[in-house]
Amino acid sequence: MMYTASCPKCGCTEIYRINGYMGAYGSGNNIAMGPFSNIMVHRYVCAGCGFTEEWIDPADISKIRKSTKALRVGPPRYR
Repeated sequence: MMYTASCPKCGCTEIYRINGYMGAYGSGNNIAMGPFSNIMVHRYVCAGCGFTEEWIDPADISKIRKSTKALRVGPPRYR
């Protein structure tokens, strides 16, 4: 939805962005990366069906890559 401006579920083009924020005591739509470092998580909401997606600004991806809190997940292992 962020790139196409349309819903992948119903095709509606009435999409709203709710910006990430940090509230008191760590509340809000964010990822805490340290005591004074947070990454805002923005939500995109379809007004047609209510489907939502969460996105992080591309500039913040490097913060996640450098973080010791983030664990990289590889492909699933099948037995």
